[in-house]
Formats: sequence, structure tokens, C-alpha cells
Amino acid sequence: MAYVRRIAISVCFSAACATVWAQSAFTGNPPKPKPAFPRQTEAPKPAKPSPALNVETITNRLSSPFALAFLPDGTFLVTETGGTMRIVRRDGVVSAPLGGVPDVKSVAAQGLHDVVLDPDFARNRTLYFNYFAPPPGEAPAMWPVEFFYDKIWAKSIAERRTMQIGMEQAASAKLSADGRRLEDVKVLAEGAERRIVLAPDGKLLITGSDRFFYYEADYDGEEHDFTDNPDLRRNFSGRVLRINRDGSIPPDNPWLSRATVPATTFAHGLRDPEGAAINPATGELWVTDHGPQGGDEINIIRSGKDYGWPNVSYGTQYDVRRTDGRKNVPVGNGKSSMPGVEEPVYWWIPDIAPSGMMFYTGSLFPDWRGNLFVGGLEARALVRLVLDKNEVVAEERLLLDRKESIRDIRQGPDGAVYLLTRSGNLLRITPKP
Repeated sequence: MAYVRRIAISVCFSAACATVWAQSAFTGNPPKPKPAFPRQTEAPKPAKPSPALNVETITNRLSSPFALAFLPDGTFLVTETGGTMRIVRRDGVVSAPLGGVPDVKSVAAQGLHDVVLDPDFARNRTLYFNYFAPPPGEAPAMWPVEFFYDKIWAKSIAERRTMQIGMEQAASAKLSADGRRLEDVKVLAEGAERRIVLAPDGKLLITGSDRFFYYEADYDGEEHDFTDNPDLRRNFSGRVLRINRDGSIPPDNPWLSRATVPATTFAHGLRDPEGAAINPATGELWVTDHGPQGGDEINIIRSGKDYGWPNVSYGTQYDVRRTDGRKNVPVGNGKSSMPGVEEPVYWWIPDIAPSGMMFYTGSLFPDWRGNLFVGGLEARALVRLVLDKNEVVAEERLLLDRKESIRDIRQGPDGAVYLLTRSGNLLRITPKP
């Protein structure tokens, strides 16, 4: 239980850092570090651009949607960060909130997040979702972002380590036969509430953001409390959990023999991985990771690996939060790479604030097959990445004219691409005739 309590007190601090990406655009672009290999950043545009796109608005009546799943009857199951799930019909009719959703604490980037259907959903009605739960005794609510600055960041690091703000939880549930409520809700894991992906072996891979309470990493920089203790980094940097679909621990997880590391941990050293998808060509998990000021990344997640945060980053500390007037102050040890740390496949400066991601496998867009797509919150674009195996060889930004912050991307059963925007739209993307 000691470990569960440490998760509960720490998870909130990623929310404050996740809100600052929007501010970084106003502080100037940090200097660009040297890539570790060619085309690790700033890939050229593709030789053949995408076709003209038709954008259909299915509904614009959602409230801060985060994730989308396709139900067998052709409707859409959507999560909203404030703590509600809704079903959207193909004609745009939006249901009342589903009953049975657990209590959610929504503050800054925390709230109700991903939802994924079980492979046998048509028979068992099971789904998986993750969310930020209020601590025991606290009612569900939406909190202003100032809560973090006034109630948390004003405290010392020592005080923060004792604060209980909320709990990151991943759960399973069954959707009722009439589609109006969740039933048989079970918490499967603690400590991660960004994205959930079904791996080819049937396991659940769950991404979680930075436990931002034991160091200052990229704010005022006065109390780095930088540590080389690997167990601390495995516990409190952003990470990926790996569990069976009933919540049990797979026997081949990498740190089962380490009493000081949660058995659910699969990989660590991430900051805020808000996008995740399986590469169908390799079966490996790819994630997007929010950098601080610059340094947004795409990483391939492998068992037991360290992805560097908070030791190294291609970005810099946020200027907007500093009190000493310094600009572009390095993160951690000031390096963008170091031995024992995995290199990102790709990174961006300036920020795009990456969110949902998807590998396209359909037939509606033949030239997109095998391409990776990333939602840009700050870029306000659908970012297309052309791959050659694990290398990004071209980048194209789509839908720039709409100026929409894209939160989630999914390929539909019909081969169309479906997007959720932060403004509340569910969009369907097809080629123009």
C-alpha cells in the first residue's frame, strides 16, 4: 500500500506542466540542439502531397473530448475530460452522459481520458478507460488551473511529497445492453491515465504522465533536486504500464524482482505521453511525448528501457515560469542524449503539443498506408509522417486552414479518419471526389 499512496500524492503535478505548452508559443523558440541522426527532426515535405480532403462535422456539441471508440452498431463512444462519456450517433445526435462512470477530478490536463473496446466487445460488452479520481472523501469536481499554482507550486518540494491530490486509475467496465450506463466497474491499475493500447499479445499498455513532485525540472529551476537514483525515475517519471486485461501482472514484465519498482512498470523516462498506437508493421508501441519548451518527441517503447526524462531533453525549461529572467535554461543535466537512454525516433522544435496518434492501414487513402498521424494541439494541424521502417522520411501538416487543436485520431471501420478537436468537434475525413 505504501507504493499506491505515493502514486496518489504525485499524479497531479503533471497536469500543471501539461497546461503550459500553450504558453510556450509566447516565449520565443528555444535553440535547436543537434540531432542524433539524420532526419530525426525537420523531415522534408513528401514528394507527393496528400489529396484534397473533405471534412464532415458529425457534431460540434462535445465538451473537451479526449478519446473515441467505434461501437459495433455504428455509433461512437466518446470521453469528455470533465468526467462524462457519451454516445454519438452517425447523424450527430449526442446522448445524455452515461451513468455509472466513476467519480472524476478534472483539473488542467487531468480528467477522464482514453477508452478502448475489448477485442470481444460484441460478446462481452467490456471496455477499458482511465481517469483521474479525487482522493477519498473529496467530491468529483472541475478545478481551475490556478489551483495548481496557488495550492501546489507555492509549496516546497518536501511539502508536495506529502500532498494527496488525486489518483490516476485504469479500469474496466461493461457497457449496459441499452448503452446507457457502465456496469461492473473495476480498477485494474494505479499510476497512469493518459492512453490505453491493446498490444498484439492481448496485454494492456497504459501511458502515464510525469509524477512532477520530486524535482523542479522545467519551472523556476531553483530546486532541481536532480537525482540519479534509477528506482526514483522508474517510479516517478512518466511511464508505460503493462498488465493483463484482468489487472494481473504479466510474468515477463521487466522489474518483477525489484521490490522498489512497481511490477506494472514496462518502461519509464517519459514526460507526458498523450498519444499511443501499435505500429502494425512491427507490433511495437509508439508514443508521442510532450516536451517542455520544445522537444516534443515520438518514441518506440521497449521493455525495461529509459527514455530520459528528467535527465535529458531536446527542449528547455519554460521561460514563462522563471523568476530570474534567464531564457532557454537546459533541463536536467543540460544534455539531449546520454548513454543508457533511448533516442526518440523524431522530435520537434518549436512545439506541436502532440496528442492522439494513429497508423493508417485502410484503403480509402492508398498513399497514406503505413503512415503515422499525430494530432497537434499547438500546431493546430493533423501531422502526417511518412515512414521508412522506423525512420521518419517526410512530414506534412494537414487541415491548417481549420486552426483546430486536434486531440484524438482514429481510423474508422470504413477507412475514413475521425478526429476529436479540443473545441468539441467530431470530424470525419475522406478524400474529395
